[in-house]
Amino acid sequence: MMKQQKDSANTSFFRFYFSTFVAAAAALCIGLPAAATDADTEATPLFAQVGPTTIDLGDFQMELRHAVRSRYYHGQPPANEIADFYRKVADNLVARTLLAQEAARRNIKPDAEKIGKELTAIERRFGKNPNWAKERTRMLPALEKRLAQHDIVRQLEQSVRDVPAPGDEATRDFYRQNPDLFTEPERSRLSVILLRVDPSAPAASWQGARDEAAGLFTRLQAGADFAELARLHSGDASAAQGGDMGYVHQGMLTKPAQEAVDELEVGQLSEPIRVLEGVALFRLDERTAKQLRAFDTVRERAAALWRRQQGNAEWTDLIAQLRKTTPIRIEEKYLSPPPQETQLGTATEQTEVAG
Repeated sequence: MMKQQKDSANTSFFRFYFSTFVAAAAALCIGLPAAATDADTEATPLFAQVGPTTIDLGDFQMELRHAVRSRYYHGQPPANEIADFYRKVADNLVARTLLAQEAARRNIKPDAEKIGKELTAIERRFGKNPNWAKERTRMLPALEKRLAQHDIVRQLEQSVRDVPAPGDEATRDFYRQNPDLFTEPERSRLSVILLRVDPSAPAASWQGARDEAAGLFTRLQAGADFAELARLHSGDASAAQGGDMGYVHQGMLTKPAQEAVDELEVGQLSEPIRVLEGVALFRLDERTAKQLRAFDTVRERAAALWRRQQGNAEWTDLIAQLRKTTPIRIEEKYLSPPPQETQLGTATEQTEVAG
């Protein structure tokens, strides 16, 4: 009856960038070609020029491989998404390059101890793989260089997002302008009797549960004690508490259950409802209207949300400014889906983006 909540994935540059290095090592260990290292970049076609920095095609291909594995279960974007997907991967790669350049201009230094630990973790993960043992000497310098670049970008992001705490007036303005962030949603206190039925059970089992629920509904309408019947018949976790589910917010129940509950008045009993776990009877015990929380009770949260919003804006603005002021040239031929390894280097079209 209750929806399962999923945690959102962290999609920051920090996590995505590091995972590409591990992906490179993993690709090598399962026999896939990894990105070119400094020793063989001369033979690798140019993918992009970002200010003074050259991005070779091997780097772009490594980004693509990792992004495809991370996002698409079947290992290939749908045909109607390929062009946008390749463009987004290229944009991320260019953005990270711009940010690494900015970090260097600000004299941000990589954390040698942290990088050492990350290299040790990679060695520990792939050390027994014969491909890694064969290519370790070639791969390690490139991985170390990329980890260093990743680390200074991480430090840059951290410093840019770390905006000062807002004053009282700014915090109050944010509170007034974003009431939905500080409003307690409507909530209902419910009791339930759930007659469990396996979703794959035959129709006869479901009909039997509906008939039993109809009988319980009739008894409850005649004055039977809900809590007693819940303890005797309900298969829900709330049965021991007489069916008391406590408070639930809008959207926590599955659609059929929520729609039925929305129609109830306090004290009213729903008719039998089919839900995923079986057949249920709900009783609405209390309903509390949504309410804006007083500013003093959410002051700290409002300040934290303001800082997060401002930090996001500062970070986004920095990337936009770097794109605007830095000459960027991308070999468009490698963004024409699907790119074929055998055809790389045959086209000549380029895109110029001047700041």
